[in-house]
Amino acid sequence: MPIREIERRTGLSCNTIRKYLRSDKVEPKFKVPGRPSKLDRFAQKLSDWLRVEAGKSRKQRRTGKQMHADLVVLGYEGSYERVAVFVRAWKTGRQQEQQTSGRGTFVPLVFGPGEAFQFDWSEDWAILGGERTKLQVAHTKLSHSRAFVVRAYPLQTHEMLFDAMTQAFRVLGGVPRRGIFDNMKTAVDRIGSGKARQVNARFAAMASHYLFEPEFCNPASGWEKGQIEKNVQDARRRLWQPLPNFSDLNALNAWLEERCIAQWSQIVHGNLPGSVADAHAGEISSLMAPGRAFDGFVEQTKRVTPTCLVHFDRNRYSVPASFANRPVSLRIYLSGSLSWPRARSCASTLASSIGHTTGRGARSTTGGTIWQ
Repeated sequence: MPIREIERRTGLSCNTIRKYLRSDKVEPKFKVPGRPSKLDRFAQKLSDWLRVEAGKSRKQRRTGKQMHADLVVLGYEGSYERVAVFVRAWKTGRQQEQQTSGRGTFVPLVFGPGEAFQFDWSEDWAILGGERTKLQVAHTKLSHSRAFVVRAYPLQTHEMLFDAMTQAFRVLGGVPRRGIFDNMKTAVDRIGSGKARQVNARFAAMASHYLFEPEFCNPASGWEKGQIEKNVQDARRRLWQPLPNFSDLNALNAWLEERCIAQWSQIVHGNLPGSVADAHAGEISSLMAPGRAFDGFVEQTKRVTPTCLVHFDRNRYSVPASFANRPVSLRIYLSGSLSWPRARSCASTLASSIGHTTGRGARSTTGGTIWQ
């Protein structure tokens, strides 16, 4: 390209163009000489202020003008513009530091055989008895072999959580040493600082029965149990599309169990040779035997009405006349009937069905035991 054409496009003189061509520089740069600033001796103080303000809520932070006024009190004689430039540069550097080192860096989780399992709930739909029904689905997955089991329930209550754990340990062939959960209300009564948790008494009893150590993730930290989070997404494609169509919940759960076990042989593990079924076969020997099933009831204190009825979960259950006007302890199970012991002996129980009237929105899969 001729020099005159470069001169016309850039607006530079011919002498300036010839000077840059002789120097073999790709791009002309202006060297900014280092000039002392009136803010130099206050730079550390301003950086400390900005670091403190970053830890406050947005409404409580000082503005740049407020910090300029505070610097003036300390003897600063420069302009506000110089302070504003420093604040913008500090925020830009801090953002770049967070993006490169403070955030987005994770350590892959590796689990040994029988070390841990992960549990989570999801919400899915199925057709039961000809009606489209919303279900609460319990997902349990072994962290080492990645064998999983899925089971559906109408609600996420205690008795359904206990049944989900019992059925999962039965299908998986044992109990790992550690269980990883989120902070669900059926397990955690109160979240403390850090990893401190006030664990629900019935959930702690279930964990002690099966001899596993419960571990709870930090709030809004799904990556701490990423395997089960991904299992929820995969199950929607493998199991819930199209919608399963069954006569009742028991038939659906029997199908879900069969499908889960069949898919173990179809899914490649990824980190271990072979399929998930091959890895699970090698992990079974490292699992603890589940033993006797946990007595998964929820106990509540109720008073029997003069008409010999007990009110629970918008249902009215009839009881023997000897219990009228008395306080009783109601144990709720995942079953279809209620039974009670004779009043004279609480140790000996008599399993008998009790007639009941079902209210609107009744929990149809719940049963229980009444103790005097």
